[in-house]
Amino acid sequence: MSAKKILICDDDEGILDMLTLVLEDSGFEVIAESNSLNVYQQIETHQPDLLLIDLWMPVLSGDQVVKQLKQNPDTQFLPVLVISASTDGRKIAEEARADGFIAKPFDLDKLINQVQSTTENDNFFIGKN
Repeated sequence: MSAKKILICDDDEGILDMLTLVLEDSGFEVIAESNSLNVYQQIETHQPDLLLIDLWMPVLSGDQVVKQLKQNPDTQFLPVLVISASTDGRKIAEEARADGFIAKPFDLDKLINQVQSTTENDNFFIGKN
């Protein structure tokens, strides 16, 4: 079985590097992107199994990206997990129709478990965890 592909989008290079290392170490193929404007091109090019995206980013925020993905018939079923340190992060992620939320600072074991369970779920329903 081939490794599941995870697209990570976070403007913090340190978090991007750390998540890349942790997820690759857990057997995932990782595509790292620091600019949210490039997410659509990365999805088209790499066809990831999951998008892990930060909420607060310059130019195009994570919730704006998620809303656009969920409104597009080509990407509406792509599972999206939002990561954020915002106290309102979970609510914002739910309103954008993300499939899950992970609070920063995150517990790496919980993050890996959530990524694994989300990518293994074949019967995926929008807005359900």
